[in-house]
Formats: sequence, structure tokens, C-alpha cells
Amino acid sequence: MSPVDAGRVNRRAFTTGALAAGALFAAGSGCAPSPVPGPARDPERSSHMPLSPRGPFWPGGARLAVSISMQFEAGAQPERGASSPYPPLDPRYPDLPATKWYEYGIKEGIPRLLSVFERRKVKVTSHMVGKAVDLHPALAREIVERGHEAAAHGQTWTPQFSMSPAEERASYEANVQSIERATGVRPVGFNAFWMRGTPSTLSILQDLGFLYHIDDLSRDEPFLVTVQGRPFVVVPYTLGTNDIVSFEERHHDTAGFAADLKYEFDALYEEAATRRRLMSVSVHDRIGGRPGRARVLEEFIQYAQSHPGVWFARKDEIARFALESPITPREGP
Repeated sequence: MSPVDAGRVNRRAFTTGALAAGALFAAGSGCAPSPVPGPARDPERSSHMPLSPRGPFWPGGARLAVSISMQFEAGAQPERGASSPYPPLDPRYPDLPATKWYEYGIKEGIPRLLSVFERRKVKVTSHMVGKAVDLHPALAREIVERGHEAAAHGQTWTPQFSMSPAEERASYEANVQSIERATGVRPVGFNAFWMRGTPSTLSILQDLGFLYHIDDLSRDEPFLVTVQGRPFVVVPYTLGTNDIVSFEERHHDTAGFAADLKYEFDALYEEAATRRRLMSVSVHDRIGGRPGRARVLEEFIQYAQSHPGVWFARKDEIARFALESPITPREGP
């Protein structure tokens, strides 16, 4: 079987599995599944740049932008009380199995995801916790050497919302230093712990030279907010197509995640004929890096790449384009 034929088989399997999962959900909810999109085209072409001119909304006339986040967190979690598939443990005791759950993300998860992105020729944004980078600098460096973006995610898992402005600034400065030390690159994008920053977060980030943050779910396209009289970019994140939410919070199975990805893409691709649309996908080292989840992600990428005009982009690319585009929505004075 040729690589192209194999790709078509994988896409058919993804579409069939996603539709089956959607049909099961619809049977229980009284909703009908959405129609199947048109036939696949040019499955093996790289989607790091637009496939063909389709509209005025993205570079090169791309129709829809898709941005994948890969969270790099393992090793930075607290010894006690970190979320995991295991039942809560009395905080007097270290949670040893949970520690191994997180280690999987470094030993297996990120390497597997990097292989998926390499095969499919897409570049992603990796949100890196500083302590995790300090523990695994070679892996952080490899991510950047493969052409992916290193973005900041705080120095530890201490929630930003509980910090004073001085503590918050110190955390971000340490995070920047950890990433720069390991990769040689200074991050320009930021993601707070569970998206919960403080009233001071954006001004601190702007002072430190950051270009954008992702902690806002209020649009399906990038937009600008005014911070200290200057524009600051928001590249919206996701909870709907985020594996930590579907796995750890909703307990969806793998087929359910596949259905979420497909239906989100189909709806946004249709809307993108007349307006700028961005699809965000988030995978975590220890969750999205599992074999089944990584397979679902790869089949989704193949499915998306079979549609003309789909641009898989790093978030820094999206932010820089949004900052210069005259049609980017602007909020604030």
C-alpha cells in the first residue's frame, strides 16, 4: 500500500470512528449528527503553509487556521495533590503512582507527539512550565530544534491568581530564563495555570516583552486588547477540544475526543467561507501522548489537511499576523 493510500485509509477510519461516536451521542441526546464533508484532496501535502488561496482572512489566502498546543508540564507538578486518574490521596502521603503518570509524558508522550507532527509536517506551540524545562532541558531543546514554538506556562504549578504582582513577575521572569537557558529562544506567548491570571498579568507580560496570551475563550479568532495604551494579542485557547478537560474532567473516551475534533473542524471550516476562523486544539504530554490519543490526533490532522486552504500554524505566527491585519477585532479604548 502506498503512503497516499494509507493516508486515505487512516482518514476514512477517523471519519467513520468520529461519526460513530457522534451518532451514539446523538442517540442519547435526540440530536442528529452533522453531514459528512466532501471527499479528501491532497492528503500528503504540508499544511504548515496554506494549500491554496481561498479567502482574505489568513496568510496566502488560507481559509481556516488550526493551532495545536502541546503542554510540557511533567515534573513540575506538586508532590501531593496533583490531578491524576487516581482517587484523591491523604496529603500526608506522597502520591507515587501519580508521579509515574506524569513521567509518562516525558518518556513516551512528547516523543510520540513529535513523531506525529514530523510525519504530518505541522508545527505547534509548546507551553512549557519552567521547572519541567529545568528537569528535561534536552527535550525542550529538541522541541524548538524541530521548528515548534516554546511558549511560557509559569515557573511552577503555583496558581497565578493567588500571587502578588511581585511574585507573579518573578515567576514569569524565571520561566523565561528556564526556556532561554534550555532552548536559546525567548518566549513571546503565555498560558496561565488553568487560564486564571490576575488583573496584573497582561501588563506584566507586556513589560517582559511578551506578544500574546491565550487565556481567553471569548472568540473563535484572534483579537487585540489594549494594555497600557498598546495592543496586546489574544490567541484564543480551547476547553472543548482540550484533552485534559475531556479526559480528566468529563471522562470522555478516545472516540468521543475524535468526534469533538471532527465536529469542531467541520463547523469552523464552513463558517470560514465568510469570516476569519481559528480552531484551537490542546494536548497534554501525559494524555494526548498516549498511543490511542496520538493516533486520533494524527488522523484528525490528516482529515483537516484533506481540505483545501487549511493552515496549521504556531501561535506566535498567528499573533504576529493578527497584530498587522487591519480586520483583526480590537477591544478596549
